[in-house]
Amino acid sequence: MPHLDAIDRKIIAALQADGRQTVQDLAGQCGLSPSPCLRRVRLLEESGVIKGYTAVIDQEKVGLPVSVFASIKLERTREEELDRFSMMIARWPEVVDCYLMTGPRDYLLRIVVRDVQAYERFLKTKLTRLDGIASIESSFALGQVKTSGALPVLEG
Repeated sequence: MPHLDAIDRKIIAALQADGRQTVQDLAGQCGLSPSPCLRRVRLLEESGVIKGYTAVIDQEKVGLPVSVFASIKLERTREEELDRFSMMIARWPEVVDCYLMTGPRDYLLRIVVRDVQAYERFLKTKLTRLDGIASIESSFALGQVKTSGALPVLEG
């Protein structure tokens, strides 16, 4: 893991708030001139600290208002089964988050869909057809209290 100093953390926090800002604006926020600021951004990108840039999209405005959390228990948790499950899940755009978990369930998925019927189709045509699944528990989100892709880097 690369060492992050206070300026790196400022750069990361500023880019998380607005990834489209100019190098001049970013440099001003971080107390640098543009050239050294750009150099630091490039180093953060090359080291993998900054993995990429993306737009934050409103789920409802693109017709995908429903979030479903599915807890998955596999029949066996050998490496081959975990890898096979992960490879299949990675192919499905409906699954926007997938975590390997500790505790009674092996995976937690967040699935976004248009409506309950779309989730039922996803469940029947994709998820339940995977070999090695012992159980699936689905929970529908009633509302979103907080969402943030930003990490609390200034606190570290």
